[in-house]
Amino acid sequence: MDIDRQPPTRVILEHASPWGRWGTRIAWSVAGLSMLAAIGSAGAFAQYFQRDARVVEKWHSLSKSASAKVAIMSVTGAIMGGDGFARAQLDRIADDDAVKAIVVRVDSPGGTVSGSDEIHHRLSKLVRDRDLPVVVSMGGIAASGGYYVAMANGGREDVIFAEPATLTGSIGVIIPHFDLSQFVKKFDVKDDSIASGPLKEMLSPTKERSPELAERERKILQSLVDDMFVRFKEIVRGGRPKLDAAAVDSAATGQIFTANQALEAGLVDRIGFLEDAVARAVELADLTPETARVVKYSKPKGLLEEALGGDPGAAGRVSLETFAELTTPRAWYLCSWWPALVATGR
Repeated sequence: MDIDRQPPTRVILEHASPWGRWGTRIAWSVAGLSMLAAIGSAGAFAQYFQRDARVVEKWHSLSKSASAKVAIMSVTGAIMGGDGFARAQLDRIADDDAVKAIVVRVDSPGGTVSGSDEIHHRLSKLVRDRDLPVVVSMGGIAASGGYYVAMANGGREDVIFAEPATLTGSIGVIIPHFDLSQFVKKFDVKDDSIASGPLKEMLSPTKERSPELAERERKILQSLVDDMFVRFKEIVRGGRPKLDAAAVDSAATGQIFTANQALEAGLVDRIGFLEDAVARAVELADLTPETARVVKYSKPKGLLEEALGGDPGAAGRVSLETFAELTTPRAWYLCSWWPALVATGR
């Protein structure tokens, strides 16, 4: 006997939401409003976010919630050239409209003529373009190229602060040269370089020269130094407009000055610390301690550096590029007798 087989019945149980369709709509509405609020907050507080991977901005002092900033820019170690940390800080400040004043913290013996001039040029341009007041705070040493950079202050009065133990000055130019020709001759080594002309080998430490050629080279090099020295003094006149040419010439002997001596010579305005320079910058920017947020920049660290407190391989890492950079003949605004041994911090 045939039996009609009916297909099995499937029962689907639904859990009815007490909110129904209105609950779904409300949930989506809340989510949308939350997203709009998040976007609005991101725009309002964008100035608090990091925007440049080369620098890390940190709160330093005064108000933590103020929108107007006073930026502390650091120039430390020997000043070389190229895209260094000082350049990264300047780029960061240039892109940040919240910065209303700059405190340049200089702790440097100087460096190359080109590197010092580059920082001075870029800082001076930023000051002109944004009409930003600049105050200089000198650390342990702000000599030669370090003092050169300090002159990018817009020529304002009462803006250069030196700590009581600061060494500064050393206004001058040096092109280091070491004659090792007799030394290598003792080891029966001869410099047989092929050059397009005798002057191409100027400053070669191993090339033996005739007295006539040596004198010719010295005159050429001295003319280079003299020309760069004239520019250095012009830069000082621009940063210290109250000093006349005679006063600058009197200070520009290459001498290093203590803070008190520099104050007497008119090279600095006040004896004071970083907080004194910050207070002056706040004043020049027409801000108050309640309306100014002082920030400082540092270099970002990797995970290994964070764990170990520094770069474990930096001290022993000397690349061919670094060696070539340090041994390349160049002129220096530097307070040192051996430029190649100065650690670079720019």
